[in-house]
Amino acid sequence: METLHDSPQTTKPGVNMKHLRNEKGIALAMIMVLSVIALAVITGLIYMLTLTTQTSGLQKRYKTAYEAGLGGSDIMIQLIRQRGDPELGLSWGAFATDACLTAKLNTTTSEANWKDACGGDFTKATTLAINTGDAGTYDFSFDFASTGFTYTAFAKIVETIEGNSGGDEGLIGKGVIASGSGEITVLSIPYFYTIEVDAENAANPNERAKISVLYEY
Repeated sequence: METLHDSPQTTKPGVNMKHLRNEKGIALAMIMVLSVIALAVITGLIYMLTLTTQTSGLQKRYKTAYEAGLGGSDIMIQLIRQRGDPELGLSWGAFATDACLTAKLNTTTSEANWKDACGGDFTKATTLAINTGDAGTYDFSFDFASTGFTYTAFAKIVETIEGNSGGDEGLIGKGVIASGSGEITVLSIPYFYTIEVDAENAANPNERAKISVLYEY
């Protein structure tokens, strides 16, 4: 008759089952993981807030330069309307002489019309790019000064399409005599001027705005 004996539990030498089920330190590990996640979220929020502040500042400075550019284009339009009246308080560039301005205001853009009148450099007189350090690349500059800052607008006429509306059309059905039945009204063909304006902060040239204007006169 066989006697049944319980088989002893086999374990590896030196292995303690209590240590296998020990969960000490898991809470610390979870706290560290959650801390890293929270730190990443906070860092992202701070970055977004900083970026938003910087963007707002850039937009504000650009808007100020843009407004100065609009002011420069308004001055150029006044100059065109007054046919180059020098009493506007402008600082003239190298090409904005009476002869050059007369050519730009009254003749179609061409080397024959503009080159000699504008100092012999037709390329600079017509280039779209304005280099504020080179007076040969703009017709005039004007300072818009306020408390704490000054913005300078540089402007030039780069192309003129000649019409007939710039000159004196005389008395057509106006003045001291009435319109006659045989009177022929001349068709008004406007001048078209392409104007480039570059406005920038005098203390920080990186704060700038460029404007292109097509003006019909």
